[in-house]
Amino acid sequence: MEATLDTVTLAPRDREDAVRSLVRESVVRVDIEHHVAAADMAVSLALGQCGEIGVCATRATPATVRRTPRLAREDTEPMVFLSLQRTGSSIVVQHGREAVLTAGDFAVYDTASPYSLLFGDGIDTTFFRIPRSALALPADAVRDVCAVRIGTGNPLAGLTSQYLARLADDPAVLGGGHGPAVAIPTAELIRATLSVQLGDGRLSRDLAASTLATRILADMRSHLTDPGLSPAAVAARHHISVRYLHRILQREGIRYGEWVRRGRLEGARRWLADPARTRTPIAAIARRWGFTDPAHFSKAFRAAHGVSPRQWRDSQRP
Repeated sequence: MEATLDTVTLAPRDREDAVRSLVRESVVRVDIEHHVAAADMAVSLALGQCGEIGVCATRATPATVRRTPRLAREDTEPMVFLSLQRTGSSIVVQHGREAVLTAGDFAVYDTASPYSLLFGDGIDTTFFRIPRSALALPADAVRDVCAVRIGTGNPLAGLTSQYLARLADDPAVLGGGHGPAVAIPTAELIRATLSVQLGDGRLSRDLAASTLATRILADMRSHLTDPGLSPAAVAARHHISVRYLHRILQREGIRYGEWVRRGRLEGARRWLADPARTRTPIAAIARRWGFTDPAHFSKAFRAAHGVSPRQWRDSQRP
């Protein structure tokens, strides 16, 4: 992958803001604390896409990355990140566990919960961002495997580590348009490795029974701009009753209406910041994301993001 951002080309005073903006808009919403002066800060980020799987190769001076409880609550699309240590070491902290990674090791963590990434000696890590629905593991299984070092004790770890490193380093795959073709087998290999780590091979086989909640959320996410999105429509697509749909969501701590509203507000927020849509009226964007009353949209947007839709759009202009 070619570098998407290299701070060596920026004035020291602009580096921290440039890194924060790119990471928050294109990778994940986190807080970044750099442990060197602005003049000594060096960050190189290279972004790629493998179907649904995002890839971010990062080299940087020492820093700490934190996903705060507030940021974890804000996002509606749960992601699982896999952190592959290329050289040096790092620490992944989540759910009261710490995974110390050295070259070739990796660990996963979930954006639905707070976490910290500690890079005391600098960063040389490739991050893989996987929608939880694509990984197709139950939420409790994901939680149990987060912040666990996956290395020599796992018979599939070496294969997975080498495969992911080669995938990230091969421009013929990510840059040649072949990423979507390998996205599914990549997710399946990661799922199998995590299942072995958990000691439960059934997780990689009995997907239909164990991942209904993630498949329902993926379906809801893909229909957020659909005016016909309703509990009845979602339930019909999954051949279940509306009552059972609400029961499944309740097990995940999700209320249907609240989840849909937050997802649509987040989608509208992204569209308002999109330079390609600067001429699109705010009311039109609101309608596209399911808000027929502009005043209600403005009030809900301010409650969620602390500013009006127009203030948010203006703040995102260069």
